[in-house]
Amino acid sequence: MMNRQLRTATSLLLCGLTLCSGCTPIQPFYFKEDGDLSHYMDVATNIEYPDVHTTPINDVSSAQAPLTLANADSFKMWDLTLEEVVRLTLENSTVIRNLGGRINDGGQNISTTAPEALTAGGGNALTTYDPALTESGYGGNTGSQFSGRGVEAALSEFDAQLDSSLTWQKNDRPQNFGLAAAPDFFNPLFRQDTGRYSTGITKNSVTGGTFDVRNNINYDQNNNGSRTQASDWFANVEMGVSQPLLQGAGVEYNRIAGPRSFSEANGNFSDQIDGVLIAKIRTDVTLTDFEAGVRDQMRDVEDAYWELYYCYRELEARRTGQASALETWRRVMAKFRVSGEGGEANTEAQSRAQFFLFKTQVETAQTNLFRVESRLRYLMGLAATDGRLIRPSDEPTVAPVKFDWPTIHSESLVRREEVRRQKWTIKRRELELIAAKNLLLPRLDLVGRYRWLGAGDDLINVPRNGIPPFLDGSTAAESLTSGDFQEWEAGLQFTMPIGFRLPNTTVRHSQLLLARERAVLQDLELSVSHQLSDAVRDLDLNYGVTQTNFNRWNSEEDEVKAVAAVHEVGRVTLDLLLQAQQRRADAQTAYYRSLVDYNRAIMRVHYRKGSLLEYNGIFLQEGPWPGKAYFDATRRARRRDAAMAIDYGFTRPNVMSRGVYNQAPGTAKGAAYEGPVPTIVPEPLAPPAEALGPQASVSDADVSGNAMAPVSYLETAAAASTMKPSTLTALPTTAPAAGAVVAGASAGSAPSNPFASSNVVSNPVASPAAAVPNPFGAPQPLPAAAAPGDADGSAAYEPQANHAPAATAANLAGWSGGER
Repeated sequence: MMNRQLRTATSLLLCGLTLCSGCTPIQPFYFKEDGDLSHYMDVATNIEYPDVHTTPINDVSSAQAPLTLANADSFKMWDLTLEEVVRLTLENSTVIRNLGGRINDGGQNISTTAPEALTAGGGNALTTYDPALTESGYGGNTGSQFSGRGVEAALSEFDAQLDSSLTWQKNDRPQNFGLAAAPDFFNPLFRQDTGRYSTGITKNSVTGGTFDVRNNINYDQNNNGSRTQASDWFANVEMGVSQPLLQGAGVEYNRIAGPRSFSEANGNFSDQIDGVLIAKIRTDVTLTDFEAGVRDQMRDVEDAYWELYYCYRELEARRTGQASALETWRRVMAKFRVSGEGGEANTEAQSRAQFFLFKTQVETAQTNLFRVESRLRYLMGLAATDGRLIRPSDEPTVAPVKFDWPTIHSESLVRREEVRRQKWTIKRRELELIAAKNLLLPRLDLVGRYRWLGAGDDLINVPRNGIPPFLDGSTAAESLTSGDFQEWEAGLQFTMPIGFRLPNTTVRHSQLLLARERAVLQDLELSVSHQLSDAVRDLDLNYGVTQTNFNRWNSEEDEVKAVAAVHEVGRVTLDLLLQAQQRRADAQTAYYRSLVDYNRAIMRVHYRKGSLLEYNGIFLQEGPWPGKAYFDATRRARRRDAAMAIDYGFTRPNVMSRGVYNQAPGTAKGAAYEGPVPTIVPEPLAPPAEALGPQASVSDADVSGNAMAPVSYLETAAAASTMKPSTLTALPTTAPAAGAVVAGASAGSAPSNPFASSNVVSNPVASPAAAVPNPFGAPQPLPAAAAPGDADGSAAYEPQANHAPAATAANLAGWSGGER
């Protein structure tokens, strides 16, 4: 009873303690614990810097402060043709740089996004090393960007393999023998010394077979009493062959999957298909990706080049408007001083606001110019700022370009890099399906081995003595070379899975992969067709809009002159004149916007039909190899030429390539291209007669009587070639004479018509252009103000009668201190 009560009390006590303790975890108790764990804190969470010593390139270390509105007085103009820009870009493009086509947004707003492709993901950068990295690939999925083997690594599976081994062993063990009466015959303590040597060469053949030649030598010395000699030597030379007859047989299969895939195909068979042909396709895909990367870079380069040209023209238009607004403000201010008609306070404020509006537009246009020039510098691999400001010297063409739709449509389906890459992927899937179908065959191997054998008391002894094996003085080498002992074996090995579930699954998987890639190709071709259609549509649109905007600019020039003349006699209010000046600046900007977009549209057609590199005169070729490589290649070529060709018969692989891709159809860079050739119509077309309106007068002097040199921008554009040649050449330009004046509302006279037909302008190149302010040439000074004031009229306006805005040539008509 007492024991039962004690057990009950103990149980209740334990339950109480358990309930009191709850579920709170308790740290264990350790002896000799001091409680200081600071030496274990923050060890794994520290941010450390790698010990890597690299030297930045000069364009990084020597970069100067960026050009801004506050820092725009210490640079030189650097005139570059598009050909020179392309050349510098390619020379500095170890890493293929691009802006993703984001030079501007729909032709309206210049992108303010700095290049972040490398900073966001440098591991995915496309470089000139990529094709070589793929070609020199050595393994499967290694976790790096360039997984898979190259052609040389795949060919290495057919290399002969030399292996050799040499081992010695000593045995000392008791024996469980019960014949104690014969201790010499059955020794209870066994002692033995052995040696094994083996050397052989194994070679995988292209038909799937394996050949080997091997030499084996075995030494044995022990205390077994039944032996004639205490030690003996065995030597043999053997040759073996194993040739698959069904599964894994044939040149085609082994070039697709590789010889090792046949013996290692367990689990996912598709991961083992990595033979020579698959490695070659991998290299071809990498080359196509590299070509597409260079193509995209050239697209961005040309986009940036013409966008920079537009920025100069936009700045020109805004400065023209600013000059006109400044002159108008001066005239109103003069009337405001004497309280004359047209000099009311609201009129003066309105003219002043118009000037500051144009000044804001000039500052924005100048900053955009600096920004786009920096984007072009990035694509060229130059420093962000190096004391020079790039200025395009090529002129955009205004000649119409016409492409024959069936011709360029079929050409785009042949030459687009994306289509060619997808076709390589389809070819890979086709080859994988061929290899997968081979698994549906049972495994039947023909095996054979032949061996010459020798044995003796010693391994080798010279001279030969003719003693039989295992007698005193016999040698294994002499017995081997006598040929008295020969062995052979031959047979068939057969293996077949019941049901072929895994082979059928593999074939089905390969068929689905092939069907998927073919479906992707069909939609890819549809996408290419739509892209080319949009490019041609934009080409015609931009050409028509360019004509229309030119007529609009011409009309706005006439309107400004007419309104200015009527305003002088007080018949219209000032706001009509200010609005006309604003519309003229917008029309001039719109014309150059559409002109630049038209030239970019020409480039886009070539981009969409796959001829952009040829359009820019760019050809891709392999870089030079070391001299030893050329020596080895010549030696191998001589060896192949002297060798006997082996006809593999029905096992010969099917054709997988149509030969070298011709980058320039019809040129010496490759065989003559048999595909379509674009049709070019270089003759300028005139706009509709009703859209031309009155022709602008052409004069060698502006309305102020200041002599103007002919401006060649529109002239050379009208005579420019329709399609850019492979070797780009700069068009000649003529800058206006220094000291040309833009005065009053007549600043920026009516432009000449680059679209005029031959019955309107007989020779557009010889005809002088009208006076158009030119940001590419010398500064054009404005007349100085009579009254003191801020240099550019930007100081805070004080309502005083004698406060008149002033302007200087440095900050309105030219770059502030910039060297010309």
